[in-house]
Amino acid sequence: MISFAAAIEPLRLANRMAGQRLYDWRIIGEAADFAMCSNGARIALDAGLGETGREDTILVCGGLDIVRAGTRAILAWLRREARRGARIGAVCTGAWTLAEAGLLNGRRATIHWENQDGFAEKFPDILLIRTVFVEDGNRLTAAGGTAAIDLMLHEIARDHGSALANRVADQMIHTSIRGTDDQQRLSIPTRIGARHPRLAQVIARMEANIEEPLSPTRLALDAGMSPRQLERLFARYVGRTPKRYYMELRLERARNLLVQTEMSVMEVALACGFASASHFSKCYRTTFGNSPYRRGFPEGDEAKTG
Repeated sequence: MISFAAAIEPLRLANRMAGQRLYDWRIIGEAADFAMCSNGARIALDAGLGETGREDTILVCGGLDIVRAGTRAILAWLRREARRGARIGAVCTGAWTLAEAGLLNGRRATIHWENQDGFAEKFPDILLIRTVFVEDGNRLTAAGGTAAIDLMLHEIARDHGSALANRVADQMIHTSIRGTDDQQRLSIPTRIGARHPRLAQVIARMEANIEEPLSPTRLALDAGMSPRQLERLFARYVGRTPKRYYMELRLERARNLLVQTEMSVMEVALACGFASASHFSKCYRTTFGNSPYRRGFPEGDEAKTG
């Protein structure tokens, strides 16, 4: 719901700040009177999946269970509108639906960081950009949460100038307008609560080398320290050994892939640096308390596609 509201409210405020109706919007969906958000709120729909106008921009808002929400009817409608030359975008997991419809092939796109692992595996023909939002021709994608605010401020600035976009940002207490180069996640020092350049360097290398993990010795030497120094650094600032921290990163990636893709357990194991399914299953059970298996697609925090 936060992405849904973040996409509409900047438009409402742009109208208010300009003193005229610069933007209109309609909320449409597939054969229903409302869309149900994951927080229980119901969003009334204005219409079904009819033909849109030449000047319209379509934004798909997705959240929980996006694979099921992206029905054949919705995919067919999106493809039809795309053939008519529509400008089409998505917020949060809505990018998954655009990808399923084939509307992002060969393009740059983004999606909420929690869904990026599965997205990259499922749609290799799409260039995944891990930024707040991406504009590639007549395709727009924004990550979840407040990223839709930044996308819409970008649109307002393009249409009516940066002065109006800044006034809208002020009204939303949005003190820093992010652009297409800004990353989604907090910096590593902020996430781990410690500002240590070499520790951040090692963790960044771990995150970039999940399929083929690097040894603690290699990580330490590449960061200009001894393995013993690396152990002390992790014990002091992270409370875990480098090996344990790395394992948790790999298993978190594995859980995302199991949830978001149709990959087998063995395929997930290999993608996360495990040589055998049995070793992977043992580590997974130790960490999460259950055996690895695919469980649908529960990621995201916004309304279902509508």
